[in-house]
Amino acid sequence: MKNQLTARLATLLAASAALTLSAALPAAAHTGHGEQASAAADAHSYQVDLDQLNDSGAHGTAMLTLDGRALTVKIEATGLVPGQPHAQHLHGSTDGHDFHCPDASADKNHDGIVTTAEGLPMYGDINISLTTKGDTSKKSGLDVTRMPVADKSGKLSYERMLTVSQAVADHIKDLHVVQHGIDPNGNGKYDFGKGESELDPKLPQEATAPADCGMLSGAAVGSMPVGGVETGSGGTQGVQSPALLAGGAAAVLGAGALGFALRRDRARNATGRS
Repeated sequence: MKNQLTARLATLLAASAALTLSAALPAAAHTGHGEQASAAADAHSYQVDLDQLNDSGAHGTAMLTLDGRALTVKIEATGLVPGQPHAQHLHGSTDGHDFHCPDASADKNHDGIVTTAEGLPMYGDINISLTTKGDTSKKSGLDVTRMPVADKSGKLSYERMLTVSQAVADHIKDLHVVQHGIDPNGNGKYDFGKGESELDPKLPQEATAPADCGMLSGAAVGSMPVGGVETGSGGTQGVQSPALLAGGAAAVLGAGALGFALRRDRARNATGRS
């Protein structure tokens, strides 16, 4: 399943790059080869394999593409709590601290759940909140009204382009992806069976406990030009705003289909005439 998710994301990235390259060809005649090579060298893509935490059954793949300070995040995950919003973030440090995904040893009170507070010493504080729209700072970390929602099968698709700080751009390899929201009693929703969240007592522990985590594994695919992102704003693509957690609505994430029309050159005839 993970291979299929990775292949799907890699296909999207490759197709996006091909389409952008096709559109840029007319301008290439007025641009030096050195400038083109420099621009390509500035964009880097990284793969993140998301592995389950707390026996959630969640797993997936994320692709992070950085072009200067423009960051594109694509996530495909399965095994999440169906119909529920899943808070997700880039955690870690931009000042040299070594953070990583936690393991069962982080469960300090031995209740069988690694909570967000227990995991923070290992995976670090929120750096970017991967919301569907609007603010992406730490203060939006628990805004479930702007987090993506898993569909009725527990699948989640997410895509967003945003502008990051220079510190994030310089230390992107030190960050990692964490998705939250688990269902230990298997009733298909968040409840207070594991108590209140230590982050917000109005939320159940199940809603904020980490479900999966993944660390950047280096340059995994070719560069992906992102373009069109202005300072201080980020756009969404293929996602819808989730329903309020308090309302318990089983909102379904709608992912728009992406179509590409690629032109192919025809071979010249045997006589060499155009």
